[in-house]
Amino acid sequence: MPTDFIICNCDMIQITLDPPTVAPLLAAPVPLVASGLSKVGEMAVCLKGDELPPSLRAPMPYTCPPYTVPGVGTVSVASAPTNTTQHAKDSDTPMLVKGGTFQATFTVSVPAQMPPPISAPDPVATKTGTAVFITANTIATAE
Repeated sequence: MPTDFIICNCDMIQITLDPPTVAPLLAAPVPLVASGLSKVGEMAVCLKGDELPPSLRAPMPYTCPPYTVPGVGTVSVASAPTNTTQHAKDSDTPMLVKGGTFQATFTVSVPAQMPPPISAPDPVATKTGTAVFITANTIATAE
C-alpha cells in the first residue's frame, strides 16, 4: 500500500475554480484547522471533515466575466480516497494525507450580474474547480 504525508493543523488547502470564475477569498492558500487528538511533532493531525477551513464555510463573493457585478456563493470540497488514510485512524476517523488533487464546487446563491444597463444574471448556478493540500510535513506518513 502507498503511504503519504499526514496533513496537520495550519497546513493549507488551495482551491482553484475553473476559469473564468473568480472568488477573491480563494486566491491564496488557506490554513486548515485540525480536530485530531494525535500529533505530528507539536501539530494536531487533520481528520476527514477538516478539509474545508471554517473561514471558507461562509458565503463569499465571486465574479464570472462578463458578469462583473459580484454575486455570492459557497464552496465545498469532496476529497478523494487518496486524501485519507486507509488504515491509520484518530478516534476512529481517517486522517487527511496529501494525496492528489480533488474536486471543489462553488454553489451560487446570489448570481453575479452584468453591469447596467444590461443587468442580466449569471445563468450557471454551480461552478467547478479543484483543490489540493499543501503540507510542510515531510516526515510523518500513514497508509
